[in-house]
Amino acid sequence: MDTNYTVLARKYRSQDFASLIGQEVLVKTLTTAINTDRIAHAYIFTGIRGTGKTSTARILAKALNCQSADKATATPCGTCENCRAIAAGQHIDVLEIDAASHTGVDNMRDILDAAGYRPTNGRYKVYIIDEVHMLSTSAFNALLKTLEEPPSHVIFILATTEIRKVPVTILSRCQRFDLVRIPVDILKKHFAWMADQEKIELTEGANDLIARAADGSARDGVSLLDQAIAQTGGKVDEAAVLEMLKRADRGVVVDFMQTLLSGDVAAAIAKADALYANGADLTMLLTDMMEWTHWATRMHPALRAGGASSSPYTADQKEQIKKIVETAGINTLSRIWQVMVAAQPEMQAAGNQKQCFDMLLVRLMHIADIPPVSVLLQHSEGEKSKTKSVKAAQPEPSSHSAPPALNSPADLACALSDAKELLLMTHWNNNIEVIEFSDGHIKFFDRRDDRDFQIKLNKFLLEKTGKTWTLEKIEQASRPEPLQTPGEIKKAEIESDPAVANALNLFAGAEVVSVK
Repeated sequence: MDTNYTVLARKYRSQDFASLIGQEVLVKTLTTAINTDRIAHAYIFTGIRGTGKTSTARILAKALNCQSADKATATPCGTCENCRAIAAGQHIDVLEIDAASHTGVDNMRDILDAAGYRPTNGRYKVYIIDEVHMLSTSAFNALLKTLEEPPSHVIFILATTEIRKVPVTILSRCQRFDLVRIPVDILKKHFAWMADQEKIELTEGANDLIARAADGSARDGVSLLDQAIAQTGGKVDEAAVLEMLKRADRGVVVDFMQTLLSGDVAAAIAKADALYANGADLTMLLTDMMEWTHWATRMHPALRAGGASSSPYTADQKEQIKKIVETAGINTLSRIWQVMVAAQPEMQAAGNQKQCFDMLLVRLMHIADIPPVSVLLQHSEGEKSKTKSVKAAQPEPSSHSAPPALNSPADLACALSDAKELLLMTHWNNNIEVIEFSDGHIKFFDRRDDRDFQIKLNKFLLEKTGKTWTLEKIEQASRPEPLQTPGEIKKAEIESDPAVANALNLFAGAEVVSVK
């Protein structure tokens, strides 16, 4: 008797379409195709690992060759000789080929030569080529013609995790199905059912941690569950899973981020020391910090993105996060996120991760203290911004006052902004090269050649100044050397300001993307 242990991922592999979880669209399409006798000669399944590509291929092979019906059936019995042989990988007419070890053109020719012979025991001869993107260019070329017009008794099923590496000539000959990541709630139900079958005690918190760590992959999650059962001996709780994953409890992460945003450097580093001493994986801790920042941003009252109900935090933790973000702006959270994203490759490449993590904390806390770019711009403008504020506070001129003078492209941009003419202002700032500008006359080149712009601008100027302007639009042929638009001129002025230059130097690759 074979007493070897069978891992859960193999023991509970899906054996029919009904047990294939998280792929409802795929199941509906394939079952409808089988029931209506619209079976294609080639399929390609793509998706991340553990979403059911190979399982679907085997189920489809069973459906095509099941002996419980006189034709292909969407509900294979699983007990006939063909179904059992396919499940065991021993059916003579169903060939599972690992493209990683059969990459050459000679391997492909041997397979295709055998395709001409009719099946021995089944209705169809099925070729399942796993990780098909690993085939060489010559092997793909050898497969092309047969894949386009195979014998009527041959079905090709290709599976890959790297669909972009498969030539478009292959894709065009197959029906493509993208297997999606399996949602957390479906994974949790699946793991709970599996634990019940195995007579294992699995707590809700542990189940949630495993399902989220699986990242949409059923096989990854089942392997984690199998490991947790082996580690605990049958009682899987949250503490055991946290220890196994080397992750800090989410409540600990929330407290840690609160300390971080408070600016207490010594307390934050002390907490990091304690977590590291307890065996926490600092790379996973950084991932948890990024998860916190993502959800804190979505829960920020200024963003109103919602979705807090689907966050992985408890009700008390959500309330704590809401209190934290009351004193942290969107700009602060965005800068923290950017620094943490940039730190991920640094952590992986660092010889000493703890030193790298400590320096990251110092950087994060100083980044959080930097005022928003808008404040820096106000500071750089100095007296000019104060003058504008005074003008903005003054009452609107009466209808009998003289119309405002527009003596420069910047004056016109301000007038368009004040009048809430956002489309005109955007086009003026981004697309108009001003060659000449005086009160009553503008000579310009329009990069986008918008015919309506000149009409609308003329109407605006008439209403604003009370007189008709001469707008002289030149064509490409008579255009002088390319000039900067008003927006480009303003951006160059801002970037040359020392305060803004210092702010940009804090972030590698940072730039001013727009000026309002």
